[in-house]
Amino acid sequence: MFKKLLIANRGEIAIRIARTAAQMGVSVVTVHTADDARCLHVKHGDQSCELPGAGAAGYMDVDALIRTAVETGCEAVHPGYGLLSERADFARASAEAGLTFVGPDPETLEEMGDKLRARAVAQSLDVPVPLGDGPFATVEEARAFLDKVGDPIMLKAVQGGGGRGMRRVETSDELASVFEQARAEAASGSGMADIYAEEYLADQRHIEVQVLGDGKAVTHLWDRDCTLQRRNQKVVELAPAVGLTDDLRGQMIQASLTLARASKLRGVATVEFLVDMQAGAFRFIETNPRIQVEHTVTEEVTGYDLVELQLRLAAGEVLADIDQHLLTPAAPMGTAIEVRVNTQTLQPDGTVLPVSGTLERFHMPGGQGVRVETHGYANYATNPGFDPMLVKIIVHHRRDDLPGLLQRADRALSETEISGVDTNLGQLRSILAAPEVQKWDVTTRFLDGFSGAAAQPGRVFDARQDSPKETVSPIDVPEGCVSVAAPIQALVSDVLVTPGDKVQAGQELMIIEAMKMQHPIVAPQSGRIEELPATKGDTVPVGATLCILRPDGDTHEAQEHETAIDPDSPRGDLTKLSERVALTLDRARPKAVERRRTRGQATTRENVERLCAGGEFHEYGQLVIAAQRKKLGVEALIKSSPADGIVTGLGTVNAGQFEDAAGQVAILAYDSTVMAGTQGVFGHRKTDRLLEKAAELGLASIFLTEGGGGRPNDDDFAGTMHCALDVKTFTAYAGLRGWGPKIAVNSGFCFAGNAALFGAGDIRIAARNSWIGLGGPAMIEAGGLGRFDPREVGPAPMQAEIGLVDILTEDDTQAVDAARQVLSYFQGATDDWTVADERMLRHLVPEDRKRIYDPRKVVQALADAGSFLELGAQFGVGLITGFLRIEGRPMGVMLNNPHHLGGALDAQASTKGARFMRLCNRFGLPLLSLCDTPGFMVGPDSEREGGVAAACDFIGAGADLSVPLFFVALRKGYGIGAQAMAGGSFANPVFTISWPTGEFGAMGLEGGVRLGYRKELEALTDPEAREALFGKLVARAYAEGGAINVASYNEIDAVIDPADTRSWIMRGLNAHQAADV
Repeated sequence: MFKKLLIANRGEIAIRIARTAAQMGVSVVTVHTADDARCLHVKHGDQSCELPGAGAAGYMDVDALIRTAVETGCEAVHPGYGLLSERADFARASAEAGLTFVGPDPETLEEMGDKLRARAVAQSLDVPVPLGDGPFATVEEARAFLDKVGDPIMLKAVQGGGGRGMRRVETSDELASVFEQARAEAASGSGMADIYAEEYLADQRHIEVQVLGDGKAVTHLWDRDCTLQRRNQKVVELAPAVGLTDDLRGQMIQASLTLARASKLRGVATVEFLVDMQAGAFRFIETNPRIQVEHTVTEEVTGYDLVELQLRLAAGEVLADIDQHLLTPAAPMGTAIEVRVNTQTLQPDGTVLPVSGTLERFHMPGGQGVRVETHGYANYATNPGFDPMLVKIIVHHRRDDLPGLLQRADRALSETEISGVDTNLGQLRSILAAPEVQKWDVTTRFLDGFSGAAAQPGRVFDARQDSPKETVSPIDVPEGCVSVAAPIQALVSDVLVTPGDKVQAGQELMIIEAMKMQHPIVAPQSGRIEELPATKGDTVPVGATLCILRPDGDTHEAQEHETAIDPDSPRGDLTKLSERVALTLDRARPKAVERRRTRGQATTRENVERLCAGGEFHEYGQLVIAAQRKKLGVEALIKSSPADGIVTGLGTVNAGQFEDAAGQVAILAYDSTVMAGTQGVFGHRKTDRLLEKAAELGLASIFLTEGGGGRPNDDDFAGTMHCALDVKTFTAYAGLRGWGPKIAVNSGFCFAGNAALFGAGDIRIAARNSWIGLGGPAMIEAGGLGRFDPREVGPAPMQAEIGLVDILTEDDTQAVDAARQVLSYFQGATDDWTVADERMLRHLVPEDRKRIYDPRKVVQALADAGSFLELGAQFGVGLITGFLRIEGRPMGVMLNNPHHLGGALDAQASTKGARFMRLCNRFGLPLLSLCDTPGFMVGPDSEREGGVAAACDFIGAGADLSVPLFFVALRKGYGIGAQAMAGGSFANPVFTISWPTGEFGAMGLEGGVRLGYRKELEALTDPEAREALFGKLVARAYAEGGAINVASYNEIDAVIDPADTRSWIMRGLNAHQAADV
């Protein structure tokens, strides 16, 4: 167990964590901002440290928290709830600093904390979710979703919880304003403004399941009911949930465990659902991978301390060792309720406004089964910069008796006294007394229209009767002026005008902030600013005068004065950004560009620009520099390590030729002019980031891999990183699956890690000036294997001969163009095709079966003009593979090469064919097989080359085909080799047809005659007679094996005029397309 723990939170949850840590013998460091120094949690640490900044933002300063933890000798960090509790970057920064993050791994936080990713995971596991979409960059994207599903809809924050950024949109007219409010609240709550939307589900209960895991095993601690909410803020929580059938409860628990298991949860999490009680149906809405505010009710009915479980799991213990009963949790012990006492007022329209003040009296309830969690005390001045929750009162009843539980909770509330600031104590008592709540006949909208009868007097003396509240001193408003007052107690976070400014009605004057939510203060009418009594940083009470305005009827002039903005006017921040970006471009690095020119190469950015010609490229991580700040300094690195040696982003390839969606590609390109194109710490992070997005979006990718492998001298992380063997770059790239292939392109030296990426491409293209190897000269020499010039290691022509390089080009410009062409076959059909005279196909395969022909001329004549692109021309030369188009439709094609072993399939050809079949199958390309083979190659030499294994792999690849296969026999079709060309059997293709030159047999006809008529031939002693008989038998076999005779046995579908081949292919494509509709 840890010896020292930093609690990166405040208020009652920080106190709650500190108490458990103390019981476990763990020393505690608490933190606070300057404006929160008198919050009670400060006194619950063995040590307390001040953070820079103020308000909630101060508690979200990752660097300051990590620095404080390290400097105070902490071993672990507990984030509590809210604030940074779901931020993967905080968890990752903690780990990099050698601290244990008490919570799930960063990857789990990214998956669970991102509500959209969590939805996608749920859908992949068949867990039902509401209709949804996002994230939305603009309000118009949100409007499209609203138009699709109808109103109302729910806007939600992608990150964070507590209802921040959650707004209901009733009509399209209010969407724009609500959208911006939701984004601002989301950013204030979690630091991220991303918003998505879901359909609004009416008449629902809000049920959540408590889960926990140790990274392998997962379990649950039953459920809670959080239905009583006001404006998406929970007010009252129960455990366990009331009125669920065993079947419904079991389904939700199993769904929760499935999600936890899929994310390899280590720690605690809450899986939340909306439940239609009448239909007995539930829908997943989100997972909160942290401790919850309402965890207390689960603790009361299960007997487990969830904070203790968090700490023990974070320390590496497993569930079975902590308590073997955790894996089969006992039934809940009675029922428990939590009520949240907030400093607030309720407006007539149901709006809750936070208030603040100084607590004059502060008396909490007690007795059996009553528990209080709070950071309040007498004379404590509450702070409007934080959440208004002041007290949690938890009541446990040992029996399953809801009315009895509610009665005990009301008694506890009646014993509670808080004076000096308004609270919802009376409202809570009214809620508990409501008939619907007594029967728990409630939905998530119940409190929206609930006002409640006046609560009974509390069971305490009301000291407020003798202690009049302070009032705000009025400010004299000059005659003819109007006062703009504060609608709530809040902090003035920004002032947007100055005295003398002319403003128009509705114009924003200042921004005030409370509960981490921003509230614009607008001019009630047009006029001139007379005075600003409130300034930035002031804390103002309700009703305080913020601005004095002198009305002015000339609204038109005021509007022009405020809105006449020159869109081209310079901004300092944009100028600074432009200057910084310019340092990453080629024009800022003339010497590096000149070196590329002397080698006959384009620059990395030129190649990326060529890839995206006619389209756009949006770069990720352009401002990143190498992790050598301590050694070289930031300014030097900005010049010497632009983008940390790798350009990454999303681009459009073959723009204008296909639909926009088919042009979106993840592009990664190492820059060998930056530290030799080596892979740095941040370069890996950039790569991993883009590959993660490419996987999420299902994108094809193009990777320019030139570079020297890992970079050993990135030393900013010395002491926190040793060998970096936990990077996920290589497995992420190898496992990437998108709408199109991973295309790897290289020009120049490509060694070590760069070569590993090149080799993981689905299609690999290299210029002749490429040298590709898993180790460069330095590594070879260090291994004692000799000294070599880099140009002796893995030259591209050699790599093409052994099958690594699929397309060999003359230079990097041709390589980039080849990548674009390759991608085009996966982007869809074209409509600007032409074709040569199809009648010429009749004359490309001679009638004389012994006359050789050029198979490439056959495929070029068959394909749309100029559309055939060959793969692997130098490897497995007995089989030609590549892509072509028929009437604009893309296909894969493979055909035997009679110039090599008479078209027999040797080990290399079989290996090549199996890989190509799988490539087409993976990306949905139909496959055309043009067969002319005497079968698989045989003999001792063939077996030494692995002929059996390769042949079986070829057959296996055919058996796995799900794309349509079209088989055309040009000439020979013998034995299992011919079957392999047909996907394993002549019965498998959409059609199996032959040109008139086709001939078929179970094996080569000459061999078949010698084997079948051995006795007859050996009986003839006269060599001439024996040869005459052999010739006669062979001639008969050829006659019987001819295409027309074989078709008469219905073993092939048709014998066709070669000029009709394209027509047959189109018929097959159209028939298959119709079958898919």
